[in-house]
Amino acid sequence: MEAKIGKFFESVGSFFGGADQIPWCDGDIIVGCEREVADAAKGDSEELKSESIMRLSWALVHSRQAEDVQRGIAMLEASLANSSSPLQHREKLYLLAVGYYRTGEYSKSRQLVEQCLEIAPDWRQALALKKTVEDRIAKDGVIGIGITATAVGLIAGGIAAALSRKK
Repeated sequence: MEAKIGKFFESVGSFFGGADQIPWCDGDIIVGCEREVADAAKGDSEELKSESIMRLSWALVHSRQAEDVQRGIAMLEASLANSSSPLQHREKLYLLAVGYYRTGEYSKSRQLVEQCLEIAPDWRQALALKKTVEDRIAKDGVIGIGITATAVGLIAGGIAAALSRKK
């Protein structure tokens, strides 16, 4: 019986906790990637510059800091048109989807993930992100319905109490 109760509270906790499987990135990794981009900018290799910018973009959209995530989104959007291959375009779309997920723009995130899946329908990473986004959208809908139902119940109770006092 205790195991069932424990599982119940664990599932409720994970529902409201919003845990996902998308990794986080620490500030020291971002600083290292920024140094790498600065070093690559001094060199002649465009490929090295592009790779270091992609690593920095990855680190930024996986950051816990909202301003880092926004910076990563801006970098990716600016470079999206310059994608040299479908693979690179897919990667940038995916990272944008992660960034928008982190900022709470779930519908934009889902739209970008679907574009990734048009390029690579079997890409497990994008499929996992799509499921995470859709679960979050559904969870937010359930919470919204619960809040609305509670508000309606409180209003109805208040009206009933007011009417009973008048009699």
